[in-house]
Amino acid sequence: MKRVIGNATLYLGDCRDILPTLDKVDAVVTDPPYGIGKDGQSKTSGGHGGRKAYDFKGWDAERPDPSIFKAMLSLAPIAAIWGGNYFADLLPPTGKWLVWDKGQRINQSDGELAWTSLPGAVRICTMNRVELMLDGAKHPTQKPVKLMSWTLMQIGEASTILDPFMGSGTTGVAAVQMGREFIGVERDPEYFEIACERIEAAQMQVSMFADASPVAKRNIPKANQVELFT
Repeated sequence: MKRVIGNATLYLGDCRDILPTLDKVDAVVTDPPYGIGKDGQSKTSGGHGGRKAYDFKGWDAERPDPSIFKAMLSLAPIAAIWGGNYFADLLPPTGKWLVWDKGQRINQSDGELAWTSLPGAVRICTMNRVELMLDGAKHPTQKPVKLMSWTLMQIGEASTILDPFMGSGTTGVAAVQMGREFIGVERDPEYFEIACERIEAAQMQVSMFADASPVAKRNIPKANQVELFT
């Protein structure tokens, strides 16, 4: 199923089926399953805000097949893939890694890493995970909208963004807020509907303030030659 919301095109389905049908885009920005069993969580409470409960659905039982990485990177000259440290054997060496320093030192990870296809220096964003509470967390592995906006800024002015693992639509919300076109794919019907609602709300908010025009395709950084390890 395909749903068009303003300058966002969203697909309900498996990215293995949908990616071969898509035209090339300017950049892939995504946060795939890491294969570490974090597709659900029990409710917790505490001084750091705690966590809400999510059903375990099994989609994080294993990481994506290597063929999916090949398909993603064949569609765009630029890519930013969160959880890159979990896919290091599938992605080539690169210079510009992105770091999310969560600003807290608790029993969870201190931060997360994103692999990019770009040359350049490592960049760090320090952002407390409490930002998720401000967004309204809808997904067990959801990233803050501000973090994904920062990610988009790090890859340059790519005007069409593809996220094959859309989840609750955070990358799409960030793209819409920045006036960029977005293509998202999500196989879970519940999260697909959440993504549609969040992206539609972002579109309405943008239209309230200005007629956002797509970002011109200019000054897009040149990516390294991407060859995946097999």
